[in-house]
Amino acid sequence: MRRVRPARAPSRVSATVFALALACATAVAQAAPVEYRIDPGHTDVIAQWNHLGFSNPTAHFGQVDGTIVYDADKVAASSVQVTLPLSGLNSHVARFDAHLRNADFFDADVFPVATFRSTAVEDLGEDRLKVTGALTIKDITRTVVLDAVLDKAAPHPRNNRPTIGFDATANLLRSDFGLGLGAPAVSDEVQLRITTEAQAAAAD
Repeated sequence: MRRVRPARAPSRVSATVFALALACATAVAQAAPVEYRIDPGHTDVIAQWNHLGFSNPTAHFGQVDGTIVYDADKVAASSVQVTLPLSGLNSHVARFDAHLRNADFFDADVFPVATFRSTAVEDLGEDRLKVTGALTIKDITRTVVLDAVLDKAAPHPRNNRPTIGFDATANLLRSDFGLGLGAPAVSDEVQLRITTEAQAAAAD
């Protein structure tokens, strides 16, 4: 009868390799939240409204500054903080831009920035998020809900830094922020469309 050799016990080296692989897998699964700095060159906040039923003009808020903290394993721990300098407001009509910045609307000399700070982030599945936060314009703060989509999260091909991108939409009433001149002939409701790209800081 052929003798069956007993199975060899794992070597100490094999056990060590396995332990290291397990530790790495656990570290990935429990990755800490990453803070990303918004890239103003690849971020645009667009406001659109209806003008007397004839057209749907837009204004762009550039020079956006802020941070996104994203935790892929615990999305509710994520957050957003954004500042919109009104100096970056651009409707592509210089005369209208000046009107938007004066006291009839944003009163930018007195209130030079608008801000948004998230208060809750909800994972809706399939890379969709509900971001609730406080939008402040002219020292008036109202709750706004963003319907957001995670476009991509990956190392940037140029510098290998962790990079993330989102698109989002929201609807609000401009009269809620003291911007209601001309409503309802010019629509009170404004749609916001946002696209943003943000990068983590370079490693030390």
